[in-house]
Amino acid sequence: MIYKSTLLHVIKQVATDFNSMKKQFLLLALCTLILGACKKDTPAKLYQIKANQLVTDSTTADKKTVTDFIAPFKTHLNEQLDAVLCTTPIDLTRVDSELESSLGNLMADICFEQGNMVYNKQTGNSVDFVLFNYGGIRAPIAKGSITARNAFEVMPFENELVVVELSGNKVIELLQYLANNKKAHPISQLRLKLEKNTYKDVTIKGAKFDATKNYFVLTSDYLQEGGDKMDFFKNPIALHKTNYKIRTALIDFFKKTDSIIPNLDNRFIYAN
Repeated sequence: MIYKSTLLHVIKQVATDFNSMKKQFLLLALCTLILGACKKDTPAKLYQIKANQLVTDSTTADKKTVTDFIAPFKTHLNEQLDAVLCTTPIDLTRVDSELESSLGNLMADICFEQGNMVYNKQTGNSVDFVLFNYGGIRAPIAKGSITARNAFEVMPFENELVVVELSGNKVIELLQYLANNKKAHPISQLRLKLEKNTYKDVTIKGAKFDATKNYFVLTSDYLQEGGDKMDFFKNPIALHKTNYKIRTALIDFFKKTDSIIPNLDNRFIYAN
């Protein structure tokens, strides 16, 4: 910043010592100050961007100071992830049937039980049924011990459980989506049959589907926003965010269970 007093002082010096040996220096100082005072502030501009690709693979050497520092944290994390929570006598997968699966049924049933408890505690209301997407299950669970690591492998994303209130017409769109899609999307408390390209014999919590009613559906925040083309979840009558992760629901259930024995119970089948 250029102060007026400084500028005046230099001008005065030039007037009194113009013929002195300091003349050239003072004239240079004066020009510099005047130019500085007249220069307008201009924003900085990006001149150049440079990028270098750093390859990290099996040939990359470890840095001992770094690996030594993180070693205790890594050991502790692995102990937590690999601790046995419960067991399963069968392989749990999403591909053991065309319209339902052992892992899909398990995941949906767990989220109904755990998510409904959270939702009821937060609002006093109850979930009617559950729908997730087939592609959301990212890994199977092999028979034997089940750990927290399994939960992270099944659901590596940070998706949270949300509850949407849907009109009967929106539920009809949901049911037609299942009929058109013909995949083992995880569902719970919902039963239906597929006949050609439509659905029939729909029950929710054991009661016949009523198109005049509103239903509270538990799903993920990703699907609620229209993921996997489930647009019927968009703009619901009401939306409640539980702030409860799907992965956390799985782990919480595994912790309180000794043995997982899911089965294919014909909740979504082809009509005879």
